[in-house]
Amino acid sequence: MWKRATATLKSSLSLHITNEGSKYNAFHCHRFISGSPLHFQEMNGICPKHVDSVITFVLGPGSGKGTQCARIVETFGFKHLSAGDLLRKEVVSATEYGTMILDTIREGKIVPSAVTVKLILREMESSDNHKFLIDGFPRSEENRIAFERITGSEPDFVLFFDCPEEEMVKRVLSRNQGRIDDNIDTIKKRLKVFEALNLPVVDHYERRGKLHRINAVGTEDEIFEQVRPVFAACEQTAA
Repeated sequence: MWKRATATLKSSLSLHITNEGSKYNAFHCHRFISGSPLHFQEMNGICPKHVDSVITFVLGPGSGKGTQCARIVETFGFKHLSAGDLLRKEVVSATEYGTMILDTIREGKIVPSAVTVKLILREMESSDNHKFLIDGFPRSEENRIAFERITGSEPDFVLFFDCPEEEMVKRVLSRNQGRIDDNIDTIKKRLKVFEALNLPVVDHYERRGKLHRINAVGTEDEIFEQVRPVFAACEQTAA
């Protein structure tokens, strides 16, 4: 059964997570994950706008998930949000966040999870859709925890496109999207990072019974025939 999650915030908000039992002001927003209340402090004193949303995380680097997301959007009417694209877009826009993101990357550091989550939520807030594919996020347990704490929700389910390393490398090198990180050395480093950081996320959602593992080897149509029943079944349950 799909859990309707309250998952968006106004883009103007600056959200700060406070520790359980600590003092906070502006407002106290109660959401529950596994029975524990989450406390949020909104620095501008404006209560966030909550909207019922259906959230799907899509994971698996170099697995053709972008192509499958396009098919899901076309067939089931989801809004596709790529975390990587949102970060790159923000850098190009030269906003305050963009400058900070670029400086962080130049210093060889990881963009704070709260920043990535806020960019995702801003896109959700600006959309009329309530069904979202969040592509390439969370990339780590820290990402996952930040998303769940900030939004007060978990994804309804998670798609993991499982693809052998050799096939991943071949696909990424052949996609020719002009990305500077599409070279064999960088790709192999990304795969090592995936194993170290992403697989614990995959394992977590598998334990939660939310993971749908898709065999990402085959033609686009063959892979989508594995994806289609996941969304069809959930839509029937939600109807």
